[in-house]
Amino acid sequence: MEYMFRDLKSDEIECKVSTINEKGLSLLLYKTARTDMQLLDETVGAYFWKCDYKEVKGNMYCGLSVYYPNINEWITKWDCGVESAFGDKEKGEASDAFKRAGFKWGIGIELYTSPFIYIPADKCDIRQVNGRYTTYDKFHVKEIEITDKEITGLAIKNQKGVRVFSWRKASK
Repeated sequence: MEYMFRDLKSDEIECKVSTINEKGLSLLLYKTARTDMQLLDETVGAYFWKCDYKEVKGNMYCGLSVYYPNINEWITKWDCGVESAFGDKEKGEASDAFKRAGFKWGIGIELYTSPFIYIPADKCDIRQVNGRYTTYDKFHVKEIEITDKEITGLAIKNQKGVRVFSWRKASK
């Protein structure tokens, strides 16, 4: 039995500001631990996956196990997380380890094929606060096309519903 996780849907992908200056900002796409849990429940069933955490040399690792009934075995894939820069550092590290272990199972692996997402300053509200550039804009994936686990089309909108980024992979 081979478990194949479906592609992420647009509403399962979050956008985070990566870099920002007076000319514009770049975004990163990411998934949440909740999305991984939902996909695990949907694909293998709530009783056929589990996770375990271990600290190794000060780093938090998550082992994400999936049960394979045809061989009567739990198969585990491990990965390490990093502390969150915001909020609860330990919780963020555990969540990051879980999401990274999910990538090892193929959950959201298409996010690694994201194009560079740049929003010019005329399409977002960039302000300088205490000498640093910031934005209060929120961004969401409006549309995504995925072919063979690779992002081939992407549209991003802001909180007002205005499309601020559109991209399509050039055909060969």
